[in-house]
Amino acid sequence: MDVMSTGVIAYYVLIASREGLFTPIVSSSVKNGAYSDPVPQAIILTAIVIGFSIQALMLVGVMKLARDNPTLETNEIEKNNTP
Repeated sequence: MDVMSTGVIAYYVLIASREGLFTPIVSSSVKNGAYSDPVPQAIILTAIVIGFSIQALMLVGVMKLARDNPTLETNEIEKNNTP
Protein backbone atom coordinates (compact mmCIF):
# COMPACT_ATOMS: atom_id res chain seq x y z
CA MET A 1 0.00 0.00 0.00
CA ASP A 2 2.83 2.36 0.78
CA VAL A 3 4.43 1.88 -2.64
CA MET A 4 1.11 2.49 -4.39
CA SER A 5 0.43 5.61 -2.31
CA THR A 6 3.89 6.99 -3.03
CA GLY A 7 3.40 6.34 -6.73
CA VAL A 8 0.09 8.21 -6.82
CA ILE A 9 1.57 11.15 -4.91
CA ALA A 10 4.55 11.26 -7.28
CA TYR A 11 2.17 11.21 -10.26
CA TYR A 12 0.23 14.19 -8.91
CA VAL A 13 3.47 16.07 -8.23
CA LEU A 14 4.60 15.37 -11.80
CA ILE A 15 1.33 16.67 -13.24
CA ALA A 16 1.29 19.74 -10.99
CA SER A 17 4.85 20.83 -11.79
CA ARG A 18 4.21 23.34 -14.56
CA GLU A 19 6.28 26.39 -15.28
CA GLY A 20 4.85 29.88 -15.05
CA LEU A 21 2.51 29.31 -12.11
CA PHE A 22 2.75 31.41 -9.00
CA THR A 23 1.86 30.62 -5.42
CA PRO A 24 -1.52 32.17 -4.53
CA ILE A 25 -0.11 34.63 -2.01
CA VAL A 26 -1.32 38.20 -2.13
CA SER A 27 1.57 40.42 -3.11
CA SER A 28 2.17 43.51 -5.16
CA SER A 29 4.88 41.94 -7.35
CA VAL A 30 2.56 39.69 -9.37
CA LYS A 31 -0.51 41.49 -10.68
CA ASN A 32 -2.04 39.25 -13.35
CA GLY A 33 -0.22 35.94 -13.28
CA ALA A 34 -1.36 32.37 -13.54
CA TYR A 35 -1.87 31.06 -10.03
CA SER A 36 -1.60 27.44 -9.02
CA ASP A 37 -4.59 25.80 -7.39
CA PRO A 38 -3.94 25.09 -3.67
CA VAL A 39 -6.63 22.37 -3.39
CA PRO A 40 -4.53 19.55 -4.97
CA GLN A 41 -1.65 20.50 -2.69
CA ALA A 42 -3.90 20.18 0.36
CA ILE A 43 -5.20 16.83 -0.87
CA ILE A 44 -1.65 15.50 -1.36
CA LEU A 45 -0.65 16.65 2.14
CA THR A 46 -3.72 14.89 3.52
CA ALA A 47 -2.83 11.74 1.57
CA ILE A 48 0.70 11.79 3.01
CA VAL A 49 -0.65 12.08 6.58
CA ILE A 50 -3.24 9.33 6.04
CA GLY A 51 -0.59 7.09 4.44
CA PHE A 52 1.72 7.59 7.42
CA SER A 53 -1.03 6.73 9.90
CA ILE A 54 -2.03 3.60 7.95
CA GLN A 55 1.60 2.51 7.83
CA ALA A 56 1.93 3.00 11.61
CA LEU A 57 -1.26 1.00 12.20
CA MET A 58 -0.02 -1.83 9.97
CA LEU A 59 3.31 -1.83 11.84
CA VAL A 60 1.48 -2.25 15.16
CA GLY A 61 -0.46 -5.18 13.67
CA VAL A 62 2.73 -6.83 12.44
CA MET A 63 4.40 -6.34 15.82
CA LYS A 64 1.44 -7.95 17.62
CA LEU A 65 1.37 -10.83 15.13
CA ALA A 66 5.12 -11.39 15.52
CA ARG A 67 4.85 -11.38 19.33
CA ASP A 68 1.95 -13.83 19.39
CA ASN A 69 3.34 -16.16 16.67
CA PRO A 70 7.14 -16.40 16.56
CA THR A 71 7.12 -18.21 13.20
CA LEU A 72 6.97 -17.31 9.52
CA GLU A 73 4.86 -20.31 8.53
CA THR A 74 1.40 -19.13 7.52
CA ASN A 75 -0.14 -22.55 8.19
CA GLU A 76 0.97 -22.40 11.84
CA ILE A 77 -0.31 -18.82 12.23
CA GLU A 78 -3.71 -19.76 10.76
CA LYS A 79 -3.91 -22.86 12.95
CA ASN A 80 -3.18 -20.80 16.08
CA ASN A 81 -5.72 -18.07 15.22
CA THR A 82 -8.72 -20.11 14.08
CA PRO A 83 -11.47 -20.60 16.66
